[in-house]
Amino acid sequence: MDALDLARWQFAITTVYHFLFVPITIGLSALVAVFHTAWVRKRNPEMLRLAKFYGKLFTINFALGLVTGIVQEFQFGMNWSDYSRFVGDIFGAPLAIEALLAFFLESTFLGLWIFGWGRIPEKLHAGCMWAVHIGTLLSAYFILAANSFMQNPVGYRYNPQSGRAELTDFAAVLTNKVQLVTFPHVVFAAYMVGGAMVMGVGLWHLRRVNKATEPAARADLGMYRKATRLGAVVTLVAGLAVAVTGDVQGKIMTEVQPMKMAAAEALYESSDSNAPFSLFTVGSLDGSQEKFSVTVPGLLSFLATGSFDGKVQGINNLKAEYAQKYADNPLTQSTTYVPNIPLSYWSFRLMMGVGFAAMAAAAAVLWATRRDQVPTARWWTWLAVATPLLPVFGNSFGWIFTEIGRQPWIVFGLMATHTGVSPSVSAGEVITSMVVYTLLYGALAVVEVKLFLHYMRAGAPPHEEPVVPSEKDEDAELAFAY
Repeated sequence: MDALDLARWQFAITTVYHFLFVPITIGLSALVAVFHTAWVRKRNPEMLRLAKFYGKLFTINFALGLVTGIVQEFQFGMNWSDYSRFVGDIFGAPLAIEALLAFFLESTFLGLWIFGWGRIPEKLHAGCMWAVHIGTLLSAYFILAANSFMQNPVGYRYNPQSGRAELTDFAAVLTNKVQLVTFPHVVFAAYMVGGAMVMGVGLWHLRRVNKATEPAARADLGMYRKATRLGAVVTLVAGLAVAVTGDVQGKIMTEVQPMKMAAAEALYESSDSNAPFSLFTVGSLDGSQEKFSVTVPGLLSFLATGSFDGKVQGINNLKAEYAQKYADNPLTQSTTYVPNIPLSYWSFRLMMGVGFAAMAAAAAVLWATRRDQVPTARWWTWLAVATPLLPVFGNSFGWIFTEIGRQPWIVFGLMATHTGVSPSVSAGEVITSMVVYTLLYGALAVVEVKLFLHYMRAGAPPHEEPVVPSEKDEDAELAFAY
């Protein structure tokens, strides 16, 4: 492997790893805010216990997501300096705002929430977690604005003297058509993750408490049932929203990146109408030949254009078009204009498959817990463990498809990926940093999982009414809420 391949591998490893924590942060912050607000309004001790319980799990996840996110921006200067120089004027603006505005909003108000129990007014304290959630949404918006420019560059002009793309319309970057459909899709997917996390953990405790014989232990049955059912409702509703926004996103994707939609179906020849969508295909290793498939007639045309009679361009036609259009420019020259077809094809289906599986699990949980019932079969424990992971993996498969399907472009139509790598970085330097990061991330994953499982198994803390701020010693040292 050369420096380019290794740099791509390193970015893929660190990005996928980081994004395991992002949807949990967005989704769980919203549900912790809901629990906390419910306690402030209704004074139900169960809501306070759930807010502290899931807030602790959120904090553990937030810490690791923060650390891994910082590494992402380092790589632009380390391994992708030519890319950074080319799009720095455009790409740097939303990233800077994300760091200076959204990140500090999240971290500041999370600190107030953690250490503010009994020290600030209750409504203001609950509002701190809502501020954290708003910060996560703003962070997602600005990051996605930068990524959407890579998918559909707008609001810029190319300066031939400097050889760089220069920002001309920041509003256009923030309102990119790709951004406007990607943001709600990603946010609803994050809510799906948060709901599945609350549902899975709640279901595990619901079954544990149901097996207890002591009346004191069984007293928590109602609390965990509420958490389980709320999580299931959020997972199901958010899943439906993901499907709707994903449908809209697919049509915009076909408009601005037709090759990506063709790669998602491994459609080599254009179809004038009624293009089928394959649920499952067995083919050659490179994806160029189909041996067996199960298809739905007309579905690809509908997904791509909104009409069963819509035309969908094929890989071969687009490849010839791109070769003629981009081959003369050193920045856009490429040995191939076709992404990895098998990876694009299967990541697209795995994204949808695990998402629908999570929705089915949520519907099953709602049915099994109706009328104060508790599912007792042993396989429900495995469902409780698996369900939070399904939408997390769905998010990862979605981003793998998004980035793989854009190849060979680092900025679609403007810059091929191979032209963006740092020219002075050797393969040895990249592989050294990649090994170090991978080992470090592996160690951090062990710590994260152990901490998460430890506090998850401990369950919701006993109820302790927070001290009213006016009754608290103002000179006392701050103490961690847990």
